[in-house]
Amino acid sequence: MIAANVLLSLLVGAALGLIIWAHAPANWGAMQVWGACLLGFGFVLWTTARFQLGRSLTVTAQAKKLVTRGLYSRIRNPIYVFGSCVIAGLILVLGRPVGLLIFLILIPLQLWRARKEALVLETAYGQEYRKYRAGTWF
Repeated sequence: MIAANVLLSLLVGAALGLIIWAHAPANWGAMQVWGACLLGFGFVLWTTARFQLGRSLTVTAQAKKLVTRGLYSRIRNPIYVFGSCVIAGLILVLGRPVGLLIFLILIPLQLWRARKEALVLETAYGQEYRKYRAGTWF
């Protein structure tokens, strides 16, 4: 699982780098700098969250293990939160702030997925999950 996480991080990082190299404006302003900071911050924490989730990382909602350490001790869905930071940062780096409208689709989708996962975890872990949920954000 660690090798798969490393490979995915390298591939996503390389893809982001290639997109920026090929499409970023020649002159960087404040928007591009802020976007790069947001993208870098989001990418590091997105990768960290995936490693902290370990074998519980799945494409579909499954209850393999209730992960409550690291980033998950404060945020129930850090992969969604920091993945969104990566997307927003990339849009700003590319100088296309109108692209932030993608969040009109992304946010409801993330909320739907989070609710679906919450139902699966609550069914599997009951009161333990409800206590965890009460002490965390999103």
